[in-house]
Amino acid sequence: MSVHQIEQYISSNLPNVTRMEHGGYIFYFYASEQALPVATIALSDNEYDNISGLSREGVYRVNIGIRKDTFTALFPDPDEEKDYTALNRFLPHPHYAAQYYICILNPEGQQMTDTLQYIEEAYSIAKQRFERKQAKNKDN
Repeated sequence: MSVHQIEQYISSNLPNVTRMEHGGYIFYFYASEQALPVATIALSDNEYDNISGLSREGVYRVNIGIRKDTFTALFPDPDEEKDYTALNRFLPHPHYAAQYYICILNPEGQQMTDTLQYIEEAYSIAKQRFERKQAKNKDN
């Protein structure tokens, strides 16, 4: 599945998501929440992040913030060796694993189905976080 198809899925199935491009990344946020993205798509290497070899033709990385229990089920062995250049394989995010972000390069097949489900999970997290903040602000 291409970046365009992932974008189309997000825009068609996840209401109230905003999109922003910056520095070779596409960010997806819930509503006006701009602190933690639902997901990002990294389109190119940059001076801060070149671990995935995104300079290769057609390679992109999807980054998704998921629930802690989902993350630990995916990665029960934190010491497992990781190849961040491997295509179509879920890995803890190279920089944001502590915040339960995962990544995958060029998802296909079942991994694409799982990627979209993880994006939906991240969307649910972001929506709940936004609604809690709105309720708190309303009470103040």
